[in-house]
Amino acid sequence: MKMSCRETGPGYRSPFDAMRGPRETLMYVTCIQPNGTRDCKSDYLATIDVDPNSSQFCQVICRTLVPYFGDELHHSGWNSCSSCFNDMTKCRNRLICATLNSDRIYVFDMTSLKQPKLFKVIQSQEMHRNRVSSGHTSHCLPSNEIMISCMGDEKRNNKGSFILLDGNSFNIKGNWNLGDNNSSQFGYDFWYQTRHNVMISSEWGSPNTFNKGFKLEDVSNNLYGHSIHVWNWTTKQCIQTIDLGSDGVMPLEIRFLHNPISCEGFVGCALSSTVFRFFKSNDKWLTQKVISIATKKVNNWLLPEMPALITDILVSLDDRYLYISLWLFGEVRQYDISVTSKPVLVGKCLFGGSLCNDGLVFVINSQEPEVEPNGQRERVLVKNKVIKGGPQMLQLSLDGHRLYITNSLYSVWDKQFYPDMVDQGSAMLMIDVDTQKGGLNLNKNFLVDFGKEEFGPVLAHEMRYPGGDCTSDIWI
Repeated sequence: MKMSCRETGPGYRSPFDAMRGPRETLMYVTCIQPNGTRDCKSDYLATIDVDPNSSQFCQVICRTLVPYFGDELHHSGWNSCSSCFNDMTKCRNRLICATLNSDRIYVFDMTSLKQPKLFKVIQSQEMHRNRVSSGHTSHCLPSNEIMISCMGDEKRNNKGSFILLDGNSFNIKGNWNLGDNNSSQFGYDFWYQTRHNVMISSEWGSPNTFNKGFKLEDVSNNLYGHSIHVWNWTTKQCIQTIDLGSDGVMPLEIRFLHNPISCEGFVGCALSSTVFRFFKSNDKWLTQKVISIATKKVNNWLLPEMPALITDILVSLDDRYLYISLWLFGEVRQYDISVTSKPVLVGKCLFGGSLCNDGLVFVINSQEPEVEPNGQRERVLVKNKVIKGGPQMLQLSLDGHRLYITNSLYSVWDKQFYPDMVDQGSAMLMIDVDTQKGGLNLNKNFLVDFGKEEFGPVLAHEMRYPGGDCTSDIWI
């Protein structure tokens, strides 16, 4: 998989061309030191060998450390992707990674696939001059710019807005959404689709709220989001806000269908454990709740009822399947979305989570006795590692046959909900996917154990392939 300028630009002509691309052999994973500031250890970008024919299979083969401590590397995006396919002057050779805690942005030089190097650091002062903080999602634009969603203002209070980086110098050019009143109350993720002149963004909360851990009173005090926002791509104005109400608390990942002709997609709402479909009808964007996962009545937990906590979703490149992770329940689910308004559950994989039989939390009258007797489950063992925590970030192979999972959400929340996982380090696992009839099966021969890292146990979060993937690439 050579990363260079070709007869075309980066990526693939269409999602179906991508599905016929080469099998993944490398993966880049953001790794967080849970006590980085105290222990003077920095986060890093790990390069993982995922080639089953390699002698280094399932091993970290390179660690590209950042020079500061306590950043909390989080999500990343490329300087160019399939949206630039027709531009042969573009190369996918820089990875942009924002941070949740320090407000820095790191740009990695990915020219050497196996040994990335740090290319540039954008300091927090530069972010604050543009009245933003806590960058999250990064997407390349066809205009040779990179757009990053931000969740806070310069004081890390709630403010959803966006900044632009120059695609050559990687300096901040300014805000994408111009005007003091042209921002959302909260920020998080976004996805654009130029054929429909639209960008849609979601909401989590303010950095000053979520970086103190989860508190129930913060929800009742409206310190977390419950809306998605529709933006006119040309005028850069927010033209519609859709309040999802109590059924849509913490709408996180936004996923359009990959076919650029389509004008619909999904958003997963964490705390309410729901998935909404968004779609265009005439000149308006509408939403429809299409998945709702019931809470479980429990003892010895934060609340009398535990939500599933949907923390990530993704859509397969052929727009046939929707995958969701239930971080607290310890489940990954697969839905057939051939009819987008009526997803059908076709696969489920159970591992980890807060409901294992060696824990302190117990389910009262489980509604799924055929799957989980008495609501509890055995701990899953993969290559002699007991899997703690719950499935969180997802990444699907281009052909759709392998679903990779990491189990760290955010170090502050990890310490609150899964302290054992923090102490022992997180893991990257793989699920084998039945793409014909649907079905998920945990592969017991695949494990990247981040508890055995040379700098101590770390928390693994987002995953990227060198050649792009279904959560980074946008077709226009």
